[in-house]
Amino acid sequence: MVSRRHLLLGSALAPALGAAQPPASPPPKPEVASSQEAFKTGVSEVIVPVTVTDEKGKFVTNLEKGDFELLDEGRPQSISFFTRERNQPVVIGFLVDLSNASKLRWKEFVEAIQDLVLACMEPENKNKRDQYSGYLIGYSTQAELLVNTTNDPEKLLDKVRKMKPGGGAALFDAVYMACTSRALVKGEPIEPRRVIIIVGDGHDTASSKNLNEVLELAQRNLVTIYGVSTVSFGFNVDGEANLKRLAESTGGRVVYPLEGVYKDVSGYLSTPSDEGNYALKVGTGGYASAIMRGLVDAISSTAGEIQLQYILRYTPSETDVAKTFRRIEVRVNVPNVKVRAREGYFPYTP
Repeated sequence: MVSRRHLLLGSALAPALGAAQPPASPPPKPEVASSQEAFKTGVSEVIVPVTVTDEKGKFVTNLEKGDFELLDEGRPQSISFFTRERNQPVVIGFLVDLSNASKLRWKEFVEAIQDLVLACMEPENKNKRDQYSGYLIGYSTQAELLVNTTNDPEKLLDKVRKMKPGGGAALFDAVYMACTSRALVKGEPIEPRRVIIIVGDGHDTASSKNLNEVLELAQRNLVTIYGVSTVSFGFNVDGEANLKRLAESTGGRVVYPLEGVYKDVSGYLSTPSDEGNYALKVGTGGYASAIMRGLVDAISSTAGEIQLQYILRYTPSETDVAKTFRRIEVRVNVPNVKVRAREGYFPYTP
């Protein structure tokens, strides 16, 4: 498993080779809280993780502070902190869909989730392992905190192996739990920053919370959300829009590892067979290989993005304005690049 994880990170970090910079001074070692602490939602300093990619989707990793312009409600802000150092401290919540919808490929998902945990929590530099913490929430008819915040990935891996799918899907309650009901790490949400990775199709059938409630909560807590979609090519579910909105509104994105599994379909009517004439027939080695290749690429992409982001911080120049959502815009003075960052934040507790 560990050797495979190096393969995953190798492909994720390949675009950064040749652009390495002298390492900055290491940040203070985070300490996992010994008990549940209340989340603080008031914001004085805002952290803005930024991903920059070129026209081909490869990470651009050699930009300087002067290449960035940050606006808060259209007003330029002074960037008080900037880094492009890899492996910045982060707390990652793994939210796993345990509903009936996950049963079809559960074996592959279990393996992929384990690889994802290793890729995100086991940096190449073992001396930086303590900078990574994670927790595990499974959601079916109810959301459950399966592993509280820890910097030991083995605790998460052990629980992942024992999970079983079945029931409804309380995705929104799982996001709410991630933002309110787990042990904090000293320094959150500035250093380490907060990330949630949802492995599921985005549908929700059982939550007491709704999308708008948990999205606002995530924005107030400066959480960045990523999605690893379990939806296959040619299929769609109502929840895809949920997953996309949660991710894009907080500066993350959704990857679709299974979107290519069914794309090679040839003449169902002209050359019929019992299951249709799939070029990659279910149960064959080619089909299984396509699934795992998609999952590996998704894991590499997600882990690489978390570890290769630019981190900007600033204190808003105006703090006495109305207590409303404030929009952020990040610009890069480089042509032909795509910039992804959180769309805004709430400066005060409701």
